[in-house]
Amino acid sequence: MQENYQPLDIEQNVQKLWAESGTFKATETTSAEKYYCLSMFPYPSGKLHMGHVRNYTIGDVISRYQRMLGKNVLQPMGWDAFGLPAENAAMQHGVHPAEWTYSNIDYMRDQLKRLGFGYDWDREIATCDPDYYKWEQWFFLKLLEKGLAYKKTAPVNWCPHDMTVLANEQVIDGCCWRCDTKVERKEIAQWFLKITAYADELLQSLDTLDGWPEQVKTMQANWIGKSYGVRFAFPYQLDGKDELLWVYTTRADTIMGVTFCAVAAAHPLAIHASKSNAKLAEFLKECEQSGTAEADMATMEKKGLPTGISVTHPLTGEQIPVWVGNYVLMSYGEGAVMAVPAHDERDFYFANTYGLPIVQVLDRNAADTKSFDQKAWQEWYASKDEKMVLVNSGNYSGLSHKAAIDAIADDLKIKNLGDKQVQFRLRDWGVSRQRYWGAPIPVIYCDDCGTVPVPEQDLPVTLPKDVVLDGSQSPLVAHPTFSKCNCPTCAKPARRETDTFDTFMESSWYFARFACNKADAMLDKEVDHWLPVDHYIGGIEHAILHLLYSRFYTKLLRDEGLVACDEPFKKLLTQGMVLKDGSKMSKSKGNTVDPQGLIDQYGADTVRLFIMFAAPPEQSLEWSDSGVEGASRFLKRLWKQVYQHVSGGIPEQTLDTASLTSEQQAVRRQLHQTIQKVTHDMGVRTIYNTAIAANMELLNTLSRFEDDSANGKAIRQEALNAIVLMLSPIVPHICHQLWQDLGHSDSVVSVSWPQFDESALVQDSIEFVLQINGKLRSKLSLPTSATNDEIEKAALADVNIVKFIEGQPVKKIVIVPKKLVNIVI
Repeated sequence: MQENYQPLDIEQNVQKLWAESGTFKATETTSAEKYYCLSMFPYPSGKLHMGHVRNYTIGDVISRYQRMLGKNVLQPMGWDAFGLPAENAAMQHGVHPAEWTYSNIDYMRDQLKRLGFGYDWDREIATCDPDYYKWEQWFFLKLLEKGLAYKKTAPVNWCPHDMTVLANEQVIDGCCWRCDTKVERKEIAQWFLKITAYADELLQSLDTLDGWPEQVKTMQANWIGKSYGVRFAFPYQLDGKDELLWVYTTRADTIMGVTFCAVAAAHPLAIHASKSNAKLAEFLKECEQSGTAEADMATMEKKGLPTGISVTHPLTGEQIPVWVGNYVLMSYGEGAVMAVPAHDERDFYFANTYGLPIVQVLDRNAADTKSFDQKAWQEWYASKDEKMVLVNSGNYSGLSHKAAIDAIADDLKIKNLGDKQVQFRLRDWGVSRQRYWGAPIPVIYCDDCGTVPVPEQDLPVTLPKDVVLDGSQSPLVAHPTFSKCNCPTCAKPARRETDTFDTFMESSWYFARFACNKADAMLDKEVDHWLPVDHYIGGIEHAILHLLYSRFYTKLLRDEGLVACDEPFKKLLTQGMVLKDGSKMSKSKGNTVDPQGLIDQYGADTVRLFIMFAAPPEQSLEWSDSGVEGASRFLKRLWKQVYQHVSGGIPEQTLDTASLTSEQQAVRRQLHQTIQKVTHDMGVRTIYNTAIAANMELLNTLSRFEDDSANGKAIRQEALNAIVLMLSPIVPHICHQLWQDLGHSDSVVSVSWPQFDESALVQDSIEFVLQINGKLRSKLSLPTSATNDEIEKAALADVNIVKFIEGQPVKKIVIVPKKLVNIVI
């Protein structure tokens, strides 16, 4: 064994051995329980950042630990390879997006291998590969047949910088999630997937996800947003015709307080009114510049203009003015809302801004409405408390919140103007993007035949390579021949769709393709052996976007008979961010750390050890250069301990547990307590910093254990074996070498997890700390069977205690079981 630890040489040799022997190749078998561990695959941006390293180290540690438990582990890796950064890089550097992407993949693959991650590289996929997105196109056409994919013109979020549509989930604080540009509202024809058809199931099946963080489940439930309310109409006349203005509300109990209605800028009523109102027409244009996400509506300044049109209150017959409000979305509900300023905070401030009436119809006391202030909003105005009763509401006055809703819904139903209804906040997923570097949407437009699916034998529809990327428009629209084709039905000249899929389409099923990536079909029967994923690791920022879409896609695949599971991921771990100087690492802040430089300086195991020791996985990790140094020092100490031990020859005599001294028993007890604790931390709690700390404490104990007897050497061998095995999922390279140096012929990666010895945990005696008034004065060893009376007597009889008490009366004796005795004088 070498005296000095040489991490780079060791890691290179061990990685070569793993690659040549196919150590991490996963094959279907019934002889062992399967375990599918997956970390969210990366976008091939060029280089790994520390967030990647943390994510993939956590996943690799989990995979290796499960392997040691005897599981048949699948841990694949691939590339979420479509996306705008490749187009932007192509414009900046004059290279084709494919060339840029595959070059980055090659570099990042090498980085992942250098970190020692145990991936089955035979299952590698890149979503920009036509062999991958062919099946995405094929599946889209299946959804089109079922009516689960459709095209319509709708107001969308438009990023003027990236010149493409964004889903509502991709708008963060009114800005593009990718480039932070202010989002605009725009009417455009686009393709949708009918996720709303699965809204109820997506909500209900959250209850089955016991292995998911409650925070993520709550975020998804709120986004799906199931509500129980009443849909009803305000009658009105327009150009001599009877019309109905439909609205939906969860607060039908406040209907008698409606003083105006507000419609979206795109509502037909608003458009009609604007034809004879130049000021209103200008306002509608202004509304087009804002986004379509509900989050934008909540934070933006509420503006409006009257349409000059009134509608009739369905219960009172009063005339209610209609306004256009910039906070009303055409894509949500009916594109119109009833406004009750007295009991809705948004309406309250809008009414005060524009001098509209405010009529109180709910109060905490039916006999007293004087406490209501029309100028100062109070939280109780919107209360649903059953103690609230209706006032100023005609026949409904005196009713509670729930009773009023029932009575009002019944009356609206009698008039054929409304009824109770369940609605969802969730909206269908817009999957069209006006960019080049994505999977083409496989449809053709024919003047005679309409929308025609691309025949299956003509899939995949691939991207042309000779495109001009200048940012002025979609390269597929500008391409001279891509859109030109013949109709598959009538053979007449037709136009190919020039939009590409949202890249979340690719990442919504990649986990299933990993299970059977060589299949000559979208998926084959092997997928049911591996799915669902047993443990999925990724950032909390994907709680709604990726995770919700993946759940939806899995249900689509199930209903097509392609998978048997209902949910894609059994257990979800959302790791925290990597911070430096208190803020998230980013190039713009100049606070990034290059993983490659650390690997070159310290070796991959040091980087892995620091990542796992610095913080529990779910918490943010604060970067520390001294922490990296500390991790390196620990590995050197471990190496030194093994070197010193084996230099005297590996002990051949087995441990004689019947003749152990008290010190040998204590060391061995700590060893098996450590195995017990680390097994619980890694297998149950999924907490690794405490598991590492326990091994560090055990190594410290070994460094003070100078027993060179046969039993002493055997205990040291047993302890070092266990430490190497327990640390091997975290620092696999050094542990591979140390396991060999400790005299074993097999590879540590194929060895089972160590088991603790129950008999070694038994203690004949316990050492108590003796305190007087909270200060340490002595220590005392007593039998584990000693009663509290016996402990008190022994403590008071201790020589040092007698000296410090000096005859003073004892007020109280506090015994902390198995730890200390505090004598109060």
